[in-house]
Amino acid sequence: MDNTQQGVSPHTVNLSRHALKQMIRVVHDLQNLSENPQYPDKLPELTCSAQIQAQNYSVLMAYDFHVTDSQEAKLIEVNTNAGGLWFACGIENPLNQALPDKLAQRLLATFIQEYRLFTQDSQARPKLIAIVDQAPEQQFLYSEMQAFARLFKQAGIDCVITDPSEIKASSSGLYYKEQHIDLIYNRHCDFYLNTPEMQVIAQAWQEQSVCVSPNPRVYGLLADKQRMADWSQSPFLSDLLKPKIAHRLQQAIPKTQLLHSLDQDTLWSKRKKLVFKPTTSYASRGVYIGDKLTKGKFNSFDPQTTLVQERIKPSITTISDDTQFKTDFRLFVYRHTILAACARIYQGQVTNLRTPNGGFSQLKLTKFI
Repeated sequence: MDNTQQGVSPHTVNLSRHALKQMIRVVHDLQNLSENPQYPDKLPELTCSAQIQAQNYSVLMAYDFHVTDSQEAKLIEVNTNAGGLWFACGIENPLNQALPDKLAQRLLATFIQEYRLFTQDSQARPKLIAIVDQAPEQQFLYSEMQAFARLFKQAGIDCVITDPSEIKASSSGLYYKEQHIDLIYNRHCDFYLNTPEMQVIAQAWQEQSVCVSPNPRVYGLLADKQRMADWSQSPFLSDLLKPKIAHRLQQAIPKTQLLHSLDQDTLWSKRKKLVFKPTTSYASRGVYIGDKLTKGKFNSFDPQTTLVQERIKPSITTISDDTQFKTDFRLFVYRHTILAACARIYQGQVTNLRTPNGGFSQLKLTKFI
């Protein structure tokens, strides 16, 4: 299978230690913000599923960054069901290659920790983990899901990969073919569990009868794209964080606003310096770079669900034959723990895994000159 199918690049990308340290600080600052008990009260009312006061957090979050020419890291997006960890480690075939042992053990520990937090039992271990996605066998990262299942089973934890339609509810919880499910690893892109096919899981989540990770609560606090607009408001962070930390985050977050709050005529004239994103998009779907935008498409945006973000151009990686790739950077995270860091290189308007010799790339740390 070639890299246009797998998404693994043969190239290595340079990243300055200076920029990496900035990225890690953003992760720590936002995690601390999300755990501030006053923070949810400052947000617009969260959707019902995100109002549940969960005991657990979210496995495999990802923070995506662009790095400017002056080596300043700018946060582009936060994700709560990020895929690609195997490919980020340069593993082209997750079914035949294992993660490095130290990383595998840290990753496994995050799932066990989630279950212990959920059960409030420091010795608990899940007996069955269900990896849930829509028609998982058809997903680009199905082989990665299979590799996760193998990792769990090697640790003595049973695992199934399933479509949500195969999960049934009873008075004692959720089941897959008569097997009781302890933890759902949600790879489905219905982050708030709103769609009809996710209602069995949504009800169990409301009742807190199953551990769901990543979960709607953390998505609402950190990864809902409207949070970028909240964080862009100067008084918002200043009311919750120490001045130094608030300033640091404001420097790292591109100015982001909802379209309905802006004058559209003025906006059109400034579009080349902007990016337009649906609040509900994922994997760069529906994202438009302003200088490629037509007037017709601009007029079709829903003002209530479209984000307008300051455009931070991706850095450029040039390889030996002078081929150039646009580059962004991703940190895989569990709370304050950085599990892995990688780059994604591509050609085209937005990040993709279709560019020949593009995809997830390993990093070489360099000094900032």
